[in-house]
Amino acid sequence: MHILVLIMALMTTQTVFAQTPATPPVKPIKMVVLGDSLSAGYGLAATGAFPARLQKALEAKGIKVDMINAGVSGDTTSGGRDRLDWSVPEGTEAVILELGANDALRGTDPAVTRAALTDILTRLKARKIAVLLCGMLAPPNYGSEYAARFNAIYPELSKSFGVPLYPFFLEGVATEAKLNQPDGLHPTAEGVDIIVKNILPSVEAFLGAIAAQRS
Repeated sequence: MHILVLIMALMTTQTVFAQTPATPPVKPIKMVVLGDSLSAGYGLAATGAFPARLQKALEAKGIKVDMINAGVSGDTTSGGRDRLDWSVPEGTEAVILELGANDALRGTDPAVTRAALTDILTRLKARKIAVLLCGMLAPPNYGSEYAARFNAIYPELSKSFGVPLYPFFLEGVATEAKLNQPDGLHPTAEGVDIIVKNILPSVEAFLGAIAAQRS
């Protein structure tokens, strides 16, 4: 009699387990880093580039992303706009927009830079893709007037499009010789890790907002 009761109890337990749905795995957020040599990983191994290091840092915090490095060395904001459609494939949920350093180095008219970034943001918004805008600062050799016009682009576009802004992509690394390669422009592997450490809270908040919209 006791054996029969035990068998019935086991059968009931198995039925309960069978009816309990498994927790679905969290779907990784599809993200693209659209940028220039600073994100492409100029002078570094592929595993040392910003997107790869950022993905590793996010995964260490339990945040899963499907990352694409769409950085192209030498690219300008206009170049990023021209390749936008094939650099950001269908299904992309998030873009980290890191462009403008080459515009600043070449003294590109800030109106041209602003127009290109505006077009990129407009097109991504139309596709319902979230954007984290990374700011850039003009070098001092073009004068204060140029710097004022250029530096204002990013905070103003962040406000007008309602997208989060990370004010300066090279924060903590620019002008630090030991954190840059011999050209003084591109971060070393250690420099990239500092960029990742500094931007990580902003990226976490950015991706958290996207995850919240999914549910």
